[in-house]
Amino acid sequence: MSAPERIPPRSVTTTELLARGELSVRGQIREASNAVLYCTVSYEDEEAACVYKPVRGERPLWDFPHGTLAQREVAAYEVSEATGWGLVPATVLRDGPYGEGMCQLWIEGEAGSELLALVDGEEPAEGWKAIGFAEVGEGRTALLVHADDERLRRLAVLDAVINNADRKGGHLLPAAGGRLYGIDHGVTFNAENKLRTLLWGWAGERLTDEALDVLRRLRDGLAPGGELAGRLGPLISGPEIDALRGRVAALLTTGKHPEPSGDWPAIPWPPV
Repeated sequence: MSAPERIPPRSVTTTELLARGELSVRGQIREASNAVLYCTVSYEDEEAACVYKPVRGERPLWDFPHGTLAQREVAAYEVSEATGWGLVPATVLRDGPYGEGMCQLWIEGEAGSELLALVDGEEPAEGWKAIGFAEVGEGRTALLVHADDERLRRLAVLDAVINNADRKGGHLLPAAGGRLYGIDHGVTFNAENKLRTLLWGWAGERLTDEALDVLRRLRDGLAPGGELAGRLGPLISGPEIDALRGRVAALLTTGKHPEPSGDWPAIPWPPV
């Protein structure tokens, strides 16, 4: 009698772990403006650290429908995945100890990657891009700069697509293996132009060929009946999806990184 065939263990994907695993709250991140809970999630012998943001812990905003920030965070992940750049940690919408909310893989930041700096002078050094001047006390100003880094440039394109109204320095997470992640995407996808970011260094410059190829893929995925449009349908409104299509089309038409409109503060406050 032959031995029974051994069935290899099934691999659990990160999103499956986040969506189906048992959430255990370990603490609260008190610096956040909304309720942010540090948790572990366990499923089929797999465990990971994660962030859980329950909808009931969201503070109302005057320019975004109440109770929609968690869905916007998931929508940002879906668009990031569609780019192929993997700039947003795995994020799902699920039920948890305090009701429905966003659950995102915890990313342990890696020190030693300088992305922002304040420097003297009026022009950035080689390898840096100017953001603008900032007061540093006693009537002095310094030039705020960000690294001329391809990872940041990709994130600047993603932010323009999702209409990110709050890209601060603290939302940039350099990670192991040279990866860079962006987090905190609750105020995105507004139908009106809300782009506020520190990543203005490429404003008005030509988009890279890689970025243009990504935008064409997004355009195709956002077409009525497209896969990305289907994924976003339960997360953001019809007018917001239409506006998203419009932003992608505009970037493809101009072929350039957007510039501040002047109708809305261009840099979030505080910037870090």
